Amino acid sequence: MACARLAALRSVLLRSIGASPRKIIWPATSRPHPALGFSSAPRLVESSSSMAAAGTEVSCGLLAGRHDAYDGIILDPESIPQSPATFTEALQVSMAAWRGAGVKGVWMRLPPTHAHCIGHAVDAGFEFHHAEKEYVMLTCWLPRDVPSPLPPNASHQVGVGAFVVNEKREVLVVQERLGPLRGKGVWKLPTGLVIAGEDITEAAEREVGEETGIKAKFDAVLAMRQAHGVAFGKSDMFFLMALKPEPGQEKVSFQAAELECAAWMPLDDYVALPTHTPLNLRLMNSCLAYLDGSYRGLWARRVQSGFKATQDLLMFGEQSLSGGRDEDAWLGLVK
Repeated sequence: MACARLAALRSVLLRSIGASPRKIIWPATSRPHPALGFSSAPRLVESSSSMAAAGTEVSCGLLAGRHDAYDGIILDPESIPQSPATFTEALQVSMAAWRGAGVKGVWMRLPPTHAHCIGHAVDAGFEFHHAEKEYVMLTCWLPRDVPSPLPPNASHQVGVGAFVVNEKREVLVVQERLGPLRGKGVWKLPTGLVIAGEDITEAAEREVGEETGIKAKFDAVLAMRQAHGVAFGKSDMFFLMALKPEPGQEKVSFQAAELECAAWMPLDDYVALPTHTPLNLRLMNSCLAYLDGSYRGLWARRVQSGFKATQDLLMFGEQSLSGGRDEDAWLGLVK
């Protein structure tokens, strides 16, 4: 069966690339889908009698990549030709080979140097998945008789807010220079977006430091809010957190590029402001309950997940610690 499948694949490739003599070279660094039946991905080049000049791109090569855990292929960006004509030809040959070998999903990452190849990939059946400053990710689901289960792009952006109260029972507040509250004189808690790869606890500490110059440490997650249609059709997840400031920090130095001003305001004065929305009032109720000790919110600890070497951030309620906080050692939690 394997020999028959390889023979059929060879036939498909030869029909795709024409009758001119070719030979297959196996790059040691490539790892194709195992269904191809080879230990590394083939790269088709001209035979020695018709080799192109050194340094020039050769057409009709199989694009190299590595197989994933879902019978798909993640292409190696280094294997993608820059020439639109070479890219289009190589992509056609590769897709025919992948379909014949039972490959399902294909992930193609194109850097800015290959931006001119994007339209050709879309013409071949690829769809946009997401984009970053460094690349555009495209995907293609090869089976024609099965709907694509490829995961969509991230659906949410993540934001944080910080409830910081000092020993004088003053709350840290800011007025925004930019955004929907610009010029309205509205006092609010410091907020900001989480950077990729950053824990929400770290993001809250960073935002407070950047916006106000105040050093404060995470203590609890007090509330979470989800909203839709916020950022170009994406949803938004917002975490309100309590931070404890280092004592003796009276001077506030605000971030002039983003804020009109920042200050310590008596908590009762802030609660009494007429600009609070119903949502803000509910959030403030959680803040006040935390402050008087009737509400603890969620702990946050880094935990070994068991699936990878790194640790994940786990948020959990006080009832999870039936044995008290000393149970952290038994659970493998890291403070």
